[in-house]
Amino acid sequence: MLDGDYDYIVVGAGSAGCVVANRLSADPKTRVLLLEAGGQDDWIWFHIPVGYLYLIGNPRSDWMFETEADPGLNGRKLNYPRGKALGGSSSINAMLAMRGQAGDYDHWRQLGLTSWGWDDVRPVFRNLDRHFLGDSEHHRADGELAVDQPRVRWEILDRIIDAAEESGIPRCADPNTGDNEGSCYFHVNQKRGRRWSAARGFLHPVRTRANLRLESDVAVDKVLFDGSCATGVRFKRGNEWVEARAKGEVILCAGAIGSVQILQRSGVGPSQWLGELGVPVVHGAEGVGRNLQDHLQLRAMYKVQGVKTLNEIYYSPLGRPLMGLQYALLRRGPMTMAASQLCIVTKSDPSQERANIQFHVQPLSLDRFGTPLHRFPAVTVSPCNLRPTSRGTVRLTSTDLAAKPSIAPNYLSTDEDRRIAAQALRLTRTLMRQPALAKYHPEEFRPGPAVSDSDADLVHAAGDIGTTIFHPVGTAKMGLASDPLAVVDERLRVRGLQNLRVIDASVMPTITSGNTNTPTIMIAAKGAAMVLEDSKQR
Repeated sequence: MLDGDYDYIVVGAGSAGCVVANRLSADPKTRVLLLEAGGQDDWIWFHIPVGYLYLIGNPRSDWMFETEADPGLNGRKLNYPRGKALGGSSSINAMLAMRGQAGDYDHWRQLGLTSWGWDDVRPVFRNLDRHFLGDSEHHRADGELAVDQPRVRWEILDRIIDAAEESGIPRCADPNTGDNEGSCYFHVNQKRGRRWSAARGFLHPVRTRANLRLESDVAVDKVLFDGSCATGVRFKRGNEWVEARAKGEVILCAGAIGSVQILQRSGVGPSQWLGELGVPVVHGAEGVGRNLQDHLQLRAMYKVQGVKTLNEIYYSPLGRPLMGLQYALLRRGPMTMAASQLCIVTKSDPSQERANIQFHVQPLSLDRFGTPLHRFPAVTVSPCNLRPTSRGTVRLTSTDLAAKPSIAPNYLSTDEDRRIAAQALRLTRTLMRQPALAKYHPEEFRPGPAVSDSDADLVHAAGDIGTTIFHPVGTAKMGLASDPLAVVDERLRVRGLQNLRVIDASVMPTITSGNTNTPTIMIAAKGAAMVLEDSKQR
C-alpha cells in the first residue's frame, strides 16, 4: 500500500494528467496520487524549443512506438512518437497552439454530447490562456497555458503567405477564434523562447502541495476492481509491485495509446481481443482501442534559390555557433523554432462546408525526423486532411508491461481520404507556382516531377511521402449508450463501470481540425471540473 487511500488516482502526467492533478489537488483536503511512467523533464532539450529534434526518436524521452505495416502507405511502417517524461507529449511535441474549428465541437454536440459544443468549450479554452494577444473575447493574458508568437521569421515563408493570397487563401490574424481558415505563422506554446509544456504550466507550480503525491518512473499495469467498481491501481516501481487505493475515482490520462493499454490489461476492452491474450474480461467494451484517428501529413519538398533556409545556415561554418549565441543572448533565432512555422488552412475543393486541409510549412527539408538536413536550400510544404474518415486500432500484443502495442492507423483506407490526398498535393503544386515565389525558382523533388497530376499517381505518392503529425485520438471515444463503440459518456465516465474515467485525447469522438494538444488540455480542464461537480453530488 502507498500511504493509505487517496481520493483520486490520476494515471499519466502528460498534457491531460498535469491539468487534472492540478485541478483536483486545489482543495487541500483532497488527496491526489499522480503516476507517470516516464521520468523527470530535467534534460535541457525538454526546454529549448528546437530540442524536439533530439527528443523524438530518443528512448530517454520517447516511447519509441511503431505502426504496423500500412497498406495505405505502400506497406511502410512509421515511427510513432509519444512523450516519455513529465508533460508527456507536450514535452516533445511541435508546440503548435491550435484549438481547431467551432464546427468540430458543434459536431460533437450533434452526436448527442450536449455539453461539448463550441459555445461550451470556448470559455474553457479562453480561461486557460496566457496569450500574447492579451485579454479579448477569445483569449486572456493571465492563464496557465502560455501562447506566444514566433521569435524568428523567414523571407521564404513570408512570400509563401503572399503566394497563398494569390491563390485565393486569405491572411489570418488569429487561427484560434473558431475559424482557422487562412494563412499565418503558428502561435506556439512557448514563453520568452522556452517550451511551455503542460508540466511547466500546470504541474511544477503545484508540486509542493502537501496533498499531491507524484510518482514518476512507475508503470501502471492495471486498474483494480471490486465487481464493476474501480478501487485502485497496480503498478511497478523498479522491481517492486505496488497497489494504491482510491476512495473516489481512478482517472486514466495516459493518452490515446497508453490509456488503451491499461484498460485492456485491466480486462476492459473487446472481449475477443482480451480472450486471445488470456485476460479475464471485467467489462466487454468493444470500442477500447478502436476508432483511432490521426492526421497524415504529405511531406512535399521544393528546392529554392536566392533565399536563406535553415538547411544551408546549419551547414555554414558560422551557422550553428551564431544560432547558439543568438539563443543564449536573446532567446531568439532558429533555436526557438517550433517543428512547423507557417500554417495555411483551406478547402480541398469548393464542395467542403469548411476548411479541411492544413499545410505545415518549414524553411528546411530532411528525409525524416532523426536524419540530417539536406545540404541544399529547400522548403517542406506538408498538407494534411484535417478530418480523415480512415479509422485504425490500438491493441495489446501481450500483457507484459514492456511489450509494445499493435498500432494500425489504416491511413488512406477510404475513397474519400484518397481523393482528398490527391487534391491536397495538387493544391500544393498550385501554391508553389504562384508569382510571389517565381524569383526563388521552386523545384519539386518530393514527390517529384515524374509524378503526374492523376489521382492514381498522386495517391501512390501520398503513400510514399505521408507520415504522422503525431495526433492519435479517439480510442476510448465519448458517445451515447446507443453507440456500440462509445467507451465513456459525455462526463467521461467509463460506461458500465463505476469510479473510472478517461480524460485525455482518446475520448474525442472525431479528431479536431488542427493540432490536438490544446484541445486535449481543454478536455482535461473540462473533465476535471466534471469530476469535482460530480463529487459534490455523492
